[in-house]
Amino acid sequence: MSIGLAALLLFSVFMVLLFIGVPISICIAISSICAALPTLGWDQITYLAMQKMNGGIESFSLLAVPLFILAGNIMNNGGIANLLIDFAKLFVGKVPGSLAQTNVLGNMFFGALAGSAVAASAAIGGTLAPIEKKEGYDLGFATAVNIASAPTGLLIPPTSAFIVYSAVVGGVSIAALFMAGYIPGILMGLSTSLLAWLYARKHKYPVSASVSFSDALRITLRALPSLLLIIVVIGGIVGGIFTATEGAGVCVVYCLALAIFYRAITFESFMKILLNSACVSGIVLFLISCSSAMSYVMALSGIPGAISQTILGITDNPILILLLINVILLVVGTFMDITPAILIFTPIFLPIVKSLGMTEVQFGVLLIFNMCLGCMTPPVGSVLFVSCGVTGISIEKVIKPLLPFVAMLFLILLLITYVPWLSIGIPTMMGLM
Repeated sequence: MSIGLAALLLFSVFMVLLFIGVPISICIAISSICAALPTLGWDQITYLAMQKMNGGIESFSLLAVPLFILAGNIMNNGGIANLLIDFAKLFVGKVPGSLAQTNVLGNMFFGALAGSAVAASAAIGGTLAPIEKKEGYDLGFATAVNIASAPTGLLIPPTSAFIVYSAVVGGVSIAALFMAGYIPGILMGLSTSLLAWLYARKHKYPVSASVSFSDALRITLRALPSLLLIIVVIGGIVGGIFTATEGAGVCVVYCLALAIFYRAITFESFMKILLNSACVSGIVLFLISCSSAMSYVMALSGIPGAISQTILGITDNPILILLLINVILLVVGTFMDITPAILIFTPIFLPIVKSLGMTEVQFGVLLIFNMCLGCMTPPVGSVLFVSCGVTGISIEKVIKPLLPFVAMLFLILLLITYVPWLSIGIPTMMGLM
């Protein structure tokens, strides 16, 4: 079977199924089988597909994914968001539009702890939205700020996105990926904060009331145990005390201890958290297993090599090639979730960027940053829909105020693409790569 026919079957079946609303994991599995049928036959492809699906999740490092999902759910249901919001106000209380700035900083804190953009947008945005409405904020602007800052948690570690990427690539240090995410994640937050400040200053938005030293100390002490989670988990992984999977287990125990300490969890709520985490983990792991089958079919058919030759045939200019890859990933991110995007497009684009001198670590950051932009844009932007849901505003009303944030983040993406130090600087200095 020709590469062109395999690619046509794979992507056309996938897009048709996705368009009619079939779950993405099923789309991946069925399209992979259809693409391989002319070559292998039904018996062979079903046997090999099951084998590859099972092997795709038979990984010790992937055990970290359900553990981090559980830890994030405990954080999301443990009353941590309010503590982090109060703590964030201490830094931005005197800045125009302080509630918007609190939203940005709160999303950076909570997103890093929970490792989920959706959880951050719901917890922080849902808490601040009624207060912002009461103080006269434009809800379109407030929602846009929440949307643009929530994905920072996908870059600032610990985050399961880097763990999935590491499992796909094989042999890439998770500690190096974690360290590589800090500067891009902080740049995402700072750029959003800058635009929010300019808008708030122009519209003369209020600042928060002053906080006494004793209150500031009390707020800091209450938030400190939550913030120490990052030091414990990331410090342990980077320092070689435990692996990423073991660190995820430590993260679960720490989060549960915090929730009990803050008296924010009961046995009944914990059972619900376990059930929800099991359901989400099952969805994610099934998605990974189906994508493993697709990766095998693509490799068997020679599709990644053909795409690579096509892109390199368009131009040999590295700047234009990287720009083209970014455009493709941005389009993909508008209708595909981060996990399947990592699993499907890493094998396609990684060989291309490596031939241009880009490291696997930098490409991992580049890929995930693209997906961060995708989750905040229609038609399938998860953060976009969740944020609009918690503020009660229509998507149409948030698109206009969101555009400047997306444009700014695209500029940050270009910086990350063409300035390698922004992603590999910290891991290189730490001797992780």
